[in-house]
Amino acid sequence: MSHVKKTRQGVRVRLEAEEVALLRALMEQLLALLGDAPGADDELASMGIAENATTPDDPVLARLFPDAYRDDGESAEEFRRYTEMGLRDGKREAAGTVLASLAGPGSEAVLDEKQAQAWLRALNDVRLALGTRLDITEEWYEEAETMTPDDPRAPMFAAYDWLTSLQESLVRVLW
Repeated sequence: MSHVKKTRQGVRVRLEAEEVALLRALMEQLLALLGDAPGADDELASMGIAENATTPDDPVLARLFPDAYRDDGESAEEFRRYTEMGLRDGKREAAGTVLASLAGPGSEAVLDEKQAQAWLRALNDVRLALGTRLDITEEWYEEAETMTPDDPRAPMFAAYDWLTSLQESLVRVLW
């Protein structure tokens, strides 16, 4: 069972081998979903500007990168053009921070303030992705309670619940 504690050295996160494997897999999936950063040969991209910025068709990406202007598609695309690349870079960096701090199976990571904040952002992104795929609503605990172990969604509901608990533990020690 994961354990999060504030120490003089920073925030200590102790994870079991299964938790490390799950967190690593989820962060790698998030990175795959976000895609690679554009190449340096793309002049606009090197300045953080997307040439063709439209609302993603994938509901998870649309949740991670919502339109800034819901009632004005043109303004939303223009805003996305100048912000989405930077947001994607930030999400990739946060997931990378989590992956870099996961040593081996069953590990303990000591995070400084910046790393702990990156963990919070990355955990939130993975929870948003899972929540979107599972169509999680406010009543999800009630649905999860009635779910049978052979329900194919059960492992992902369990992962979502564990991520929520881990994120909450981090929030509690940071504030």
